[in-house]
Amino acid sequence: MGEIKIGRMVLGVCQTNCYFLYRDGGEEAIVVDPADKGSNIYAALKKNGFRVVGILLTHGHFDHIWGLDELRDAANAATEADGLEPVKVYACQAERELLKDAGMNVSRQAGRACETYADVYVKDGQEIELADMKCRVLATPGHTAGGCCYYFEEAGILVSGDTLFAESVGRTDFPTGSMGTLVRSIKEKLFVLPDDTRVYPGHGDSTTIGHEKACNPFCG
Repeated sequence: MGEIKIGRMVLGVCQTNCYFLYRDGGEEAIVVDPADKGSNIYAALKKNGFRVVGILLTHGHFDHIWGLDELRDAANAATEADGLEPVKVYACQAERELLKDAGMNVSRQAGRACETYADVYVKDGQEIELADMKCRVLATPGHTAGGCCYYFEEAGILVSGDTLFAESVGRTDFPTGSMGTLVRSIKEKLFVLPDDTRVYPGHGDSTTIGHEKACNPFCG
């Protein structure tokens, strides 16, 4: 069984990171935060020999979900044709309201109203297993009430969404945001992970937990 790898597409007006995780040599991929143009995401993965088996959302802001419904529809058309189980979308249960409200998820203000849903709403600490890859849900409210991160312990990978950036943190001036809550989430849920954990944020370059503990000015 090959090691877990992670790839990235940078998409949309906010240059949002859309990730896909797969095992080296494998064909099944988990997509995280389909930021925009979901049909293009599907086509790019298919062209490179991947089949989408699940979609994870770190949170419900417009720039992380604009491509969701197109990607889900394209992936499910393929699974139906092949007689496979439908592809499911996972999100933290506290994000349900924001996903379905175009004002709360800021898509209306951004010029393209989007209301959507997850197929499975998960809880803090819950384990998700897709394509022989396991991750643990870490609820990290603050950027939004239902924001979360996905920790792939085997690979030492944390997909952090807009909770934690390289030497920065997510903004908290949108609906359900709270800076105090965000910093507490980072310290209590993320900074307890091994220092060499590689962090893949929703925008910008990757970092490590150890570097952020030492250098992040928002979490000192």
